[in-house]
Amino acid sequence: MHTILSEVKKQLSNSDNEARRIFHGRGHCFEGFEHLVIDWFPPYAVARFYRDVEPDWIETLSEALKTLPEIKGLVVQRRSRGKGANQDVAWGEVPELMETQELGLSYYVKPQRNQNSGLFLDMREGRRWIKENGNQKRVLNLFSYTCAFSVAAIAGGADHVVNVDMSKGAISTGRDNHRLNRIKGDRVTFLAYDLFRSWKRVRQLGPYDVIVIDPPSFQPGSFVAEKDYRKVIRRLSDLTESGSQVLACHNDPKNGTEFLKQLMLDECPDFTFVERLSNPEDFPEAELEKGLKVLLYVRER
Repeated sequence: MHTILSEVKKQLSNSDNEARRIFHGRGHCFEGFEHLVIDWFPPYAVARFYRDVEPDWIETLSEALKTLPEIKGLVVQRRSRGKGANQDVAWGEVPELMETQELGLSYYVKPQRNQNSGLFLDMREGRRWIKENGNQKRVLNLFSYTCAFSVAAIAGGADHVVNVDMSKGAISTGRDNHRLNRIKGDRVTFLAYDLFRSWKRVRQLGPYDVIVIDPPSFQPGSFVAEKDYRKVIRRLSDLTESGSQVLACHNDPKNGTEFLKQLMLDECPDFTFVERLSNPEDFPEAELEKGLKVLLYVRER
């Protein structure tokens, strides 16, 4: 328990009262705790278990976290049991919907939600990049989910962002996130439809100065990287011009950076690899290639 509390205290002190991961066992940097992650949506923590754990041990962790004055409530989720995993509020009055902050911007999250809370915390440095490099750019945000990249881009001075996601619910939350940050609607377009059925609407709104590709790692019926990522990359030349940039993201531990690099080389030889963005320090990885990959490319001609 000392290992967990030590890391949690460190990350809480670094959080500046913004959302972040305060324990990342799945990075295999904390031996014996590979099954545990704890996320922080101030002032509430969400502990997720990816294998069965004795109830007494969970109770011990819960009581230990209760001793930290920053944490006002705890949600415990048992993800090992699949989509319908058991979850409950261990203590505190944790809301079903709340606002949280990242990089000075606000987002709606659902800390009690079994799957995704509404904000992927490991993508913070990607959103930082778009905020710092999006000025006067026209941005295409593919697989936009709740449109956090879009909020960051507009905050950084982007001229316009086009958000595309097949989930109407996610797009609706994305609209709410823009209203939450007082972003005017004329600078943002929301498209809730299946990208693989038609690229016409996306192409008509281009060309784009920056394209963000941030698909799910694996979601049968929606996106399977080995099959579908190539279909997306194949479209980049039609959507961009010389000097355009692409952030290609992938979070499947089975596929390293060479997976994306080879796809780009095969389908978009006009694009040159620039760098891999660093992952947030609150997501330590014993094997870097198994963590999040965010690769920056630029079109040379």
